[in-house]
Amino acid sequence: MPLEIVTIPCLSDNYAFLAHDATSGQTALIDAPEAGPILAELDARGWTLSHVLLTHHHWDHVDGLTGILEKHSPTVFGAAADVHRLPPLNQQVAEGDSFEIGGEPVQVLDVSGHTVGHVAFYMPQSAAVFTADSLMALGCGRLFEGTAPQMWESLSKLAALPDETIVYSGHEYTQSNANFATTVDPGNAALQQRMTDIDAARAAGKPTVPSSLALEKATNPFLRATDPAIQGHLGMENAEPAAVFAEIRARKDRF
Repeated sequence: MPLEIVTIPCLSDNYAFLAHDATSGQTALIDAPEAGPILAELDARGWTLSHVLLTHHHWDHVDGLTGILEKHSPTVFGAAADVHRLPPLNQQVAEGDSFEIGGEPVQVLDVSGHTVGHVAFYMPQSAAVFTADSLMALGCGRLFEGTAPQMWESLSKLAALPDETIVYSGHEYTQSNANFATTVDPGNAALQQRMTDIDAARAAGKPTVPSSLALEKATNPFLRATDPAIQGHLGMENAEPAAVFAEIRARKDRF
């Protein structure tokens, strides 16, 4: 049975997620931006936290952990490559590692680029991938530490997952990402429709995260560096995808 996944808004624009197995009662938290909303959701549902999965070291993904550990005693997972910058870990993980939550395998993917040592957690039985600030809804994270080729490799790894995979990313940036996307992919009808849907969701106070990988592949310019229409719009016909991605990322940084 797939895990039940709950989206929790935190801070001004962050998201945390709970993944719960009803049979075993195990519950995993993916990232900990702040303690209050997460503890309130756990209390409301009567769930006890068994795992915490940290994607990367940035404060808005880990600072809530201290308060959470005052109320729960989970096993804390994080990247071995980032152990010197993460809160204390019980389990260090790296690309290719796997573990289980409620009997469901969780696969670790290295998605460095936004930071070096950023990981994503893929749950194939639940068709879910938790990408934080690597692949985002209609975007990707800024390259604070990694390179454009490194991030393109990470995004390509995520894009190779099954289309039905649901992408749980770390921020509510989708509306601004959409406004940028139209500047590099203006003829994309699917993108135009998605913008309409996003505006309606935000007007109603609803989140735009998670999103499907199929929708990201159809509309997210950072996954579409091989698309001839985007290459042509950028004047980069037949350029290497990593170079096209780098140009899109540079334009977004100036947007």
